[in-house]
Amino acid sequence: MIDLKTSYMGIELKNPVIIGASNLVTNLETLKQLEIAGAAAIVYKSLFEEQIQLEELEFDEELTTYNERHAEMLSLFPEMKHAGPKEHLMKLKQAKEILTIPLIASLNCVNEDTWVDYVEKIQDSGVDGLELNFYAVPKDLSIEGQSIENEQIAVLKKIKNKIKIPYSVKLSPFYSNPLNVISKMDQLGVGAFVLFNKLFQPDINVDSKEMIFPYNLSHPDENRLALRFSGLLYDQVKASICGGTGIYSGTDAVKMILAGADTVQIVSALYKNKVEYVATVLKDIESYMNTNNYNKLDDFRGLLSKKSTKDPYAYKRAQYVDILMKSDHIFNKYSPR
Repeated sequence: MIDLKTSYMGIELKNPVIIGASNLVTNLETLKQLEIAGAAAIVYKSLFEEQIQLEELEFDEELTTYNERHAEMLSLFPEMKHAGPKEHLMKLKQAKEILTIPLIASLNCVNEDTWVDYVEKIQDSGVDGLELNFYAVPKDLSIEGQSIENEQIAVLKKIKNKIKIPYSVKLSPFYSNPLNVISKMDQLGVGAFVLFNKLFQPDINVDSKEMIFPYNLSHPDENRLALRFSGLLYDQVKASICGGTGIYSGTDAVKMILAGADTVQIVSALYKNKVEYVATVLKDIESYMNTNNYNKLDDFRGLLSKKSTKDPYAYKRAQYVDILMKSDHIFNKYSPR
């Protein structure tokens, strides 16, 4: 009997397939369809502090556009205030009410105090867990990498003192040593690490000579970075490990688990194949386990991690040298015939 159960940041899940944060989950009907298809948990669309700030600014501008058109009129409208994150929190509660599987909120903030404030508000909504998105976009030559890491650690320490529900950290790979950052965060009690945050990258339209910001889905090959770090982190941290980029099939999920991941997150595969595709991913995992006589995920989890593999170069950059030494073989394989 195949048992797909796993643990994620202390929460028991019926299988390792989590739906990552996206616009897909904002529709209540879609949420139920994902649950029916077999999803083990759902990460709700992220709450962005920057979005709330922008909405508040636009709201104030709308209210004050016609102010003081007449001497006796200082304001056209009574004193009003933007609702802030209240609408998002209301939707979180609605999603939680219709689901029987765990619902995980997602949070992106800029200011230290706002992180703590929003964390407290979100956990009061009744969600089962919270995913914190930590990343920094390089934009200033004078900012040192260490200062960015220190700032994130400081935020995490403040959150730790306030949060009562399980929480994970979703990181970008753009640290000098992601392993060191993860180790420091792990010591603060983070329940899981999601590898990795796919950041939007700008593009240029050469005809109009304008900056454009296309929405790019992930590709299957992009899971290799998460695979590498899952293998490096297996049995090295207390937290759960989740492969969160380029998971398109049950085979991709199996690779992550073999490397050492506890769970995977899928999003792009659902945009391309519809929400029912979750069932296909799960069926493929079960098929692999049946073929290899595995009854549970722990039977093969981490078998190809750095700790377990017999190949000393599997997770080292030196492996690239070996590839270069076989360049003729690679050329013959991929060159046109």
